[in-house]
Amino acid sequence: MIRLALRVARADAEIALAELLELAPSGVEEVDRGDFVEYAVYGPPGELPELPELEAAVGGALVEVTTSELPDDWNERWKDFHKPLVLGDRLVVRPPWEPALGAAVELVIDPAQAFGTGSHATTRLCLELLLSLAQEGARGPLVDVGCGSGVLAIAAAQLGWGPVVAIDYDPLSVEATIENATVNGVTLDVRRGDLRTETMPAAPTVLANLLRPLLLEYAANLPEPPQRLIASGLLVHEADEIAAAFERHGLRERSRLELGEWAALLLTVA
Repeated sequence: MIRLALRVARADAEIALAELLELAPSGVEEVDRGDFVEYAVYGPPGELPELPELEAAVGGALVEVTTSELPDDWNERWKDFHKPLVLGDRLVVRPPWEPALGAAVELVIDPAQAFGTGSHATTRLCLELLLSLAQEGARGPLVDVGCGSGVLAIAAAQLGWGPVVAIDYDPLSVEATIENATVNGVTLDVRRGDLRTETMPAAPTVLANLLRPLLLEYAANLPEPPQRLIASGLLVHEADEIAAAFERHGLRERSRLELGEWAALLLTVA
C-alpha cells in the first residue's frame, strides 16, 4: 500500500480539494499542517492518480509531494490514530471500535468515511460552543455549512435542534453524513451545495466550520443573518477579521474559544 501526499497552501485548500476529488473520487485524507493542508490518497502501486495529473490539478497551490510505503498491518494500525473526543460527561465522539463511555450525548463516527472522527481542534471548539448554547435552551432550525462527516450536525440533532440541514460541496462528505446520521439515529436534511455560487439556507442557528476564505465568502453573500453563528476553522490571528466581516450583518462577537493555534467564535445578533 502506497500513501501519496500533496501539501498545499492553506488559503487554496478548498479549491485544491475540489480538483483532487475529480482525480481521486474514492476520497482523500486531510491533515492540518498549520499554514498548509496535506491531502493524501492511498492505494496499491499503479492504482493511484498519476503525479503529473495531480500537479496540474493543484497548480500554484502545490507546496510539496511525498510518497511512502505503508506496513502490511496498516489496515489495523491506522485505528490507533483515531481516539475518542471526550468533553467530560456531556459529549463523546468515538470511532465504532471504541466502547461506549456513557456520556449524555455519544456520537459514533467512522473515520474511514471522511475527515476523521471530529477530533480536530476546530471541531472540538465548535462542539464546546454548541453545548453552551444547548445549556441556554437554544433550539429550533439549524444549518451546518461545510458539514464534513456530519459530526456537528448530528450533535446538534441529538441536542434537540431541528430540523437540521447539513451542506457540503464534497459529494463524499454528503454520503458520509447521511451514513453517519443513520448510524446515530438522527434525521438530517443533507444536501450538496457550493457557498461560492449558491445561496445557503437561512436558520436561527448556523454552524460554519470552514477555512478563512470560505468564511469570508459566506459573510459577503449572507442573505439573512442568523440569530446565532458559530464560526470556526480559523487560526487565532484570523479571528478578528472574521468577526469584523460578520459584524456588518449585525452579528457581534459574544464568545471566543482558542485551542493551540485555532479559534472559534460565537456571534449573535446584538
